Amino acid sequence: MTRSNEDIAALLQEYADLIAITGGDAFKARAYEKAARAIGGHPVDVATLDAKGLQEIPNVGRSIADKIREYLETGQIALIEEVRASIPAGVRELMAIPALGPKKALALYQELEVSSVDGLLEAIHQERLRDLRGFGQKTEEKILHGIELMQKAGGRILLSAAMDVADQVVADLSTLDGCVACTYAGSLRRMRETIGDIDILVAAEHSTPFMDAFRELPYTAEVIAHGAKKTSIRTTKGLQVDLRVLPPDSWGAGLQYFTGSKAHNIRVREMAVRHRLKLSEYGLFHAKSGRKVTSRREEDIYARLGLPWIPPTLREDRGEIAAGLRDELPELLTERDIRGDLHTHTDLTDGLAPLEEMVAAAAQRGYAYYAVTDHAPDLVMQRMTDEKMLAQRERVRELDRKHRGMRLLHGTELNIGPEGEVDWPAEFLAGFDVCVASVHSHFTQSRDQLTRRLIRACENPYVAVIGHPTTRRIGKRPGIDADFDAVYAACARTGTALEVNGHPERLDLGDEEILRAKRHGVKFAVDTDAHSVPDLAHMRYGVGTAQRAWLTEDDVINAWPLQRLRRFLREGRECSGG
Repeated sequence: MTRSNEDIAALLQEYADLIAITGGDAFKARAYEKAARAIGGHPVDVATLDAKGLQEIPNVGRSIADKIREYLETGQIALIEEVRASIPAGVRELMAIPALGPKKALALYQELEVSSVDGLLEAIHQERLRDLRGFGQKTEEKILHGIELMQKAGGRILLSAAMDVADQVVADLSTLDGCVACTYAGSLRRMRETIGDIDILVAAEHSTPFMDAFRELPYTAEVIAHGAKKTSIRTTKGLQVDLRVLPPDSWGAGLQYFTGSKAHNIRVREMAVRHRLKLSEYGLFHAKSGRKVTSRREEDIYARLGLPWIPPTLREDRGEIAAGLRDELPELLTERDIRGDLHTHTDLTDGLAPLEEMVAAAAQRGYAYYAVTDHAPDLVMQRMTDEKMLAQRERVRELDRKHRGMRLLHGTELNIGPEGEVDWPAEFLAGFDVCVASVHSHFTQSRDQLTRRLIRACENPYVAVIGHPTTRRIGKRPGIDADFDAVYAACARTGTALEVNGHPERLDLGDEEILRAKRHGVKFAVDTDAHSVPDLAHMRYGVGTAQRAWLTEDDVINAWPLQRLRRFLREGRECSGG
């Protein structure tokens, strides 16, 4: 399950929101927000820390440390429970809508007695919001879009949240006697960006010990169904997890069947029929005699049908069967292929860890090189200056090769302004090893404006990578409306890579956009956008997204040796006219 850090960070962030709702001290609300971020990004599980250790976390003072200890000992914080009770549940429901903050949610409740999403939709259709101060037609449009985003997400959760649960369940069940194999399947194994529920498979001769243990796991809040072949629980986080126990001899067939996707499985079963066979979760059988042909290994299932083993991330019926028959499946990028991370932050701007800690953690991951790319000055809240950046560069040079020989690149994340301009002049940008440029504001410009803005950034000779290109936040904010085919063509022309941002809320570019961009001949950078040491592990999700888009080591610039990467960066400047 998730570390205590995530639970506590969410609780403190909720308290900050509650303070804002009730018109409390803005400074106090900001203090709790900062503490929430610091705890969420702290590399050590706070449950293992005493009061002194908690207060050593940045932005955690004695009062907040006491509340954390209270939560760890009792499972709640009395003060937060008290404030929660004073806020109508309907207001908290409204706060979950993207684009609707706590103050507006409270205003809707107090002025219009709106206390549900349905009630809000009715009020918007009756144009009742337009009479409220701070509301108008544009606000209505943003709220409607936010509701649409929330409804599309439904009960689905981020890939990372599901993976945390699945990893823990697999670890717990794998320790039981008689476990031959245990893993997760379904959309999680295919690395979909959001997950509805989790499928866990166990190979064992006897199912009862596993079903009983599953029901008794400490994070089981409710047993939805219980049987010899399948048991379903709901976790304390509200996520449904289904466990199936298969005979070891049926493991391969069951794993193939329960991984999906449905469309992929239909194609595979159609092939089986053409071979006069029948495929189920128990094995591949002769259609006429019913005799089992094979079942123990996934590879054997595919091989009997004339196919190579197809990686789970490709099983979406997007041409993988035809490619397999032609022996043209790509050798997909893996996490082992990643030689470095090209988009990361430190506490010099909005990161949570100092440079030295981020560098050491990157070296622990076995990287050959690592880029530090703190924000540039146009994001005013980061308070960046030329002097600060040059001082960091000097320190980066001092640390170069000091951790397992890892090479350090000094970079920056530039802000792409409304007209496509970036933060520093050419002579200053020339001193960076790598520049990532990203859109951070003015998301509602026209399609033409946004397209020109991104293309101008691509044409800047010092911009090597366009960061989180669509700016989307899954379930919270849609991507910007630009002509991305024109942007992709510009990237290919100028030698500018597009980022596959591994942060679970972004996964930007997503797999379908990567496939479009690849057709234009674009190269990619799979990065984490890490703001803390734990964030470096998000590379797992960036790579999974890249795999879903059929990317190989050759497509990804940070899977290349440093010499080839430097040549790409140099040629990009020359290609763009630098």
